Amino acid sequence: MAATAIPVRPDISESEWNARVELAAAFRVAYHFGWNDTARNHIAARIPDDPDHFLMNPLGAGWHEVTASSLLKVNVDGTVVTETDKAPGPAGLNFHSCILRSRPDLSCSLHIHEQSGVIVSSVEGGLRFYDQSACAVYGDIAYHDFEGLAQEEDEGPRIVADLGEKHAMIMFNHGLLTVGRTVGEAFAYMHRLVAACDLQVRVLSMNAKPIELTAEIAQHTYEQMKARRGNKPFGVQDWHMYMRLADTLDPSYKT
Repeated sequence: MAATAIPVRPDISESEWNARVELAAAFRVAYHFGWNDTARNHIAARIPDDPDHFLMNPLGAGWHEVTASSLLKVNVDGTVVTETDKAPGPAGLNFHSCILRSRPDLSCSLHIHEQSGVIVSSVEGGLRFYDQSACAVYGDIAYHDFEGLAQEEDEGPRIVADLGEKHAMIMFNHGLLTVGRTVGEAFAYMHRLVAACDLQVRVLSMNAKPIELTAEIAQHTYEQMKARRGNKPFGVQDWHMYMRLADTLDPSYKT
């Protein structure tokens, strides 16, 4: 494990710096979970005290390399305002900026090509439900047809329209997308979505008839989970744990 580094705090607000640290932690933990092992895919997070701007990873940086100070600052129209020669991935910039511009109630969007998610996105019928953990996203999943690289300007509004008020999306033949009111909420939805996809792949690989949850019991369990957390963002306690995990893995993300 790398030695604890002294944070490099640029001349920005405390709110923006905290957002940078939190988003960098999300990248590090997502990499630890195996959600992304390339320099592609994206997480974007709105700056709380500057809501017309958000933070995003630069193209070419591995998720294990992202730090608070390396994140790019972008306005919701998709213009990078950070003084740097680095740029975000064009596809991610296109639809993340569109989501955050169109949905002021959201603060984070997360997109990955995790293998089990890509597998489920490539079969008819979408996600199936086999356990209580997956019920956290029951009735909360949207679908979007593959249109090629998502860098065309007119695709962003279609992604937003297909997403509607839901928190998770399976992008057919492509991958997974989640959104949230906080970084932790988007992360928690992705954690449950990836786990549900992985379980589906494993269950259907067995030479046995699977026991799929009925729509009634899946909906009931989903409603129980919603009632338990009330209006709090999904996954608050888990996110505190993941922030501690990021410190344990390598605290250099804070620099």
